[in-house]
Amino acid sequence: MISAFCWGSADHGQLFTENDEPILSPKEVKLNIDQEVKDVVEISCSEGHTLIVTSDGSCYACGCNDYGQIGHDSAKKLGKVSSLNNQRVMSVVAGSQHSLALTEAGEVFSWGDNSCGQLGRGQVDENQAKQPKVIKTLVTYHIIQICSGNNHSLALSNDGIVFSWGANNYGQLGTGSSSQHMDIPQPLLSIRGIPVSQIIAGGNHCFILSMSGALFGWGRNSFGQLGVNDENDRNHPTQCKSLRQQRTVFVSCGEDHTCTLTQEGGVFTFGCGSHGQLGHDNTNNEILPRRVMDMMGTVVTQIACGRRHTLTYVPETGKIYSFGSGSCGQLGLGNTDKKTSPVFVPCPFMSSINSKSPRAMEIDGTSHIVSRIFSGGNKCIVLANKINSQPASQKPIDFREDGMSRSILCLSDKLTEKVGSLNAKDNIPHEVEVEMEKIFSAAACLNASFLLPNHEHFTTSPKKHGLDMDQVRDTFGKLAHISNVPTIQKITNCLECYLLPSLPQSPPDVEALRLYLILPEYHMFEEPKKFSTLIGPFANSILNLDKPGSKVLDYWWGSLKPRYFSRILSLYKQTVIYLLQLPQSQIQTEPPMHFCDYPFVFDGPAKSMLLQTDAFMQMRVVFIGEEAIDEGGLTKEFFLLLLREILDPKYGMFKFYEESRVDWFNSDSFEEPVMFYLIGCLCGLAIYNSTIIVLNFPLALYKKLLKRSPDVEDLKEVMPQLGRGLQQMMDYEEDDFEDVFCQTFEISVESFGEIKNVELCKGGSKKTVTKSNRKEYLDLYISYIFNESIEKQYTAFSDGFLKVCDSKVLELFHPLELQSMVIGNENYDFHILEKNTEYKGEYHRYHPTIKIFWDVFHDLSIEQKKKFLLFLTGSDRIPILGMETIKVIIQPTQGGERYLPVAHTCFNILDLPTYEDKQSLKDKLILAIEHTQGFGIV
Repeated sequence: MISAFCWGSADHGQLFTENDEPILSPKEVKLNIDQEVKDVVEISCSEGHTLIVTSDGSCYACGCNDYGQIGHDSAKKLGKVSSLNNQRVMSVVAGSQHSLALTEAGEVFSWGDNSCGQLGRGQVDENQAKQPKVIKTLVTYHIIQICSGNNHSLALSNDGIVFSWGANNYGQLGTGSSSQHMDIPQPLLSIRGIPVSQIIAGGNHCFILSMSGALFGWGRNSFGQLGVNDENDRNHPTQCKSLRQQRTVFVSCGEDHTCTLTQEGGVFTFGCGSHGQLGHDNTNNEILPRRVMDMMGTVVTQIACGRRHTLTYVPETGKIYSFGSGSCGQLGLGNTDKKTSPVFVPCPFMSSINSKSPRAMEIDGTSHIVSRIFSGGNKCIVLANKINSQPASQKPIDFREDGMSRSILCLSDKLTEKVGSLNAKDNIPHEVEVEMEKIFSAAACLNASFLLPNHEHFTTSPKKHGLDMDQVRDTFGKLAHISNVPTIQKITNCLECYLLPSLPQSPPDVEALRLYLILPEYHMFEEPKKFSTLIGPFANSILNLDKPGSKVLDYWWGSLKPRYFSRILSLYKQTVIYLLQLPQSQIQTEPPMHFCDYPFVFDGPAKSMLLQTDAFMQMRVVFIGEEAIDEGGLTKEFFLLLLREILDPKYGMFKFYEESRVDWFNSDSFEEPVMFYLIGCLCGLAIYNSTIIVLNFPLALYKKLLKRSPDVEDLKEVMPQLGRGLQQMMDYEEDDFEDVFCQTFEISVESFGEIKNVELCKGGSKKTVTKSNRKEYLDLYISYIFNESIEKQYTAFSDGFLKVCDSKVLELFHPLELQSMVIGNENYDFHILEKNTEYKGEYHRYHPTIKIFWDVFHDLSIEQKKKFLLFLTGSDRIPILGMETIKVIIQPTQGGERYLPVAHTCFNILDLPTYEDKQSLKDKLILAIEHTQGFGIV
């Protein structure tokens, strides 16, 4: 049996009593409704009246009735709102002088004062305003939550749309309008896409709370009640950023203050504190959320704000705490004093965890456990269960888990199973069809789906999407296999006609970006024919994202497991292939599509082939005194010999770093820039002639050639020890940073065996590196190593390289791909090498010696196989086009088993004696590759 305990202002009979005197201490009230006792499930209080909802869906009201806000004529007496007899009421809210009721059908009824349009029914006469009537504008939506401030109201539909109406003198409607009021509900378009879990209204300010704890507020902010670090009113939703990572799960608002509850049971307050309603042991206002320190160490599960006071409930002890104004006894302490910090309210409530606690107080021999606390105006009401009648399974409501039992729609396992159970010819049940249409038409619903379990999604940020991608794939995998075609058609149509056209360029929050990871898992994206209606518009939505949204999505993509990101690439590659096969007249894009504007479409080999079609400097090499036709071998030999000479340390053009085994430009080189220019030309010629050359340059060189900036990872590649030291500096978070590193913007470098100091910026020797400027120091250091110190040498090299390779196709390359073009890669597949090998003379694939040779070769270690490639081709790396491009010829040679194999590197020819013994062949081959190398060495 539910009991009600009340205290506070009762001057209008709003506490179910005929006595106008304030109730200073908790008092149990018998709610005899219609001559019988009914369980109360919800209560809403304003300054002058109270609304309640019973378990059978009836609505009752009492208190001030100056504007007909209690919906019946029995002023000061609890009576039924008979106009709602045909409705099953689920929720009620009391504004200052108006009332709202939400029915099971998702309709909103309003009555009372309409001076500011707060009834949402347009202009109605006074008598009509006193009658509960449905808000017609909202009839086409299924409303799941309502709330009200003094003279304005909010509603949330099950497809995630927030509506506002009423007074707007402080911007509390959040529409950005300067109008003083609106009498018809208006949608808040600026927050579309955010998966809203709760809507909240204070006196003249409002909030929405997202599924993952993002809080957006608007309206009056004279006391900092929006928590945005100032006292300026807002006429549009603004995020309370300082609460982003606090895992906020529930919010309550007073006249001018706000209270929030976290997943861990912590309480934060902000706004007006003149009556102590913030609980910080003072009467100061707070413009940023501040934790109520006196509640630390306890787990709070319910909060409620009155006009100028606050309640909290701790189930472990059964205690209710109050703080703030006590002018009408609303603190329940037996007096009218105010309290600036939480004080225990002496109530007959016991711990919900240990109902046999000896601390339990009793009234008439009966103890109670709190079910839910309510507060509004200058009063408080608590619903409690009697111990002797409480079912074992009944527990106090925990706002952290079920504070908002009515949530927006999401794509759940239950709904997916319903759809999956449909046969091919089944008609879709109406309720299932409606839910599916809303979910796939509303971004908020998709963004509310597939959240990480165990509250992990509360970590959602620009670096964490909060999605369970495994569940996403599993759910859409089930949808892909359903046999009911009309359902798939309906889903696809909703995406094409409603969802994609509604996506904004500037998403209001990172949570509104989740659908960009979800939708590619839908199997209809695998249909290239859907390019113009589904795949293309989705791609345009991504490309049209503003810079912050695009940056977040880039980061999220980078954090995905490879199988999910690979799918996104695969989908669009399939689409591109499909489009390339269409006649040009059938490709309708605006502006016209140029595939080379999208380098990701092509892999490294494809870009290499494009570069070859653009080539105009194909070489043919002739060595004086040698009779040979250049089929590629002589060109390769030319580059090998020439670069080996150029890179010789005796010329001092490049510096070799022993620790990293790479070469870099020598800033102290005496060679003229023209020499570096010539080397750049040679590298460009090698690319155009598909020749792998031995250049131990780091990736930073290729980044610079493609006009990209090297970073700390590049520094680690060249100077590992220095790079690691700088990384440690960037990662250090202790307060003694300056004492630990003792560094200025001046570095020491070696020049001709001496150490010289170089300032990274003007006055660098006197500028200390701190935690706040260390990023600047790192950037300047990297820039000096890779730019300023070698500017003359690199500029000449780059000019020579671009003299040869100044092709638009080159811009398509990623630095790693360009590096592979020059020095090859290590994507080995030695079975392809065997398959592509040709044989001369008596040798063939099935010759005994050849069979022995391949048995021995495949048994070699990977390092030995790489040495074989170096022995045979002059390089242990393979071209970017893959192993297929390496053509090996094996031919017999005279002399018997005592001779070693011979490599003709220019032509990739292997002279292989006719070995008959496997061990002998293995010994001779290993001896050859371990101790010989190069051109025709026996």
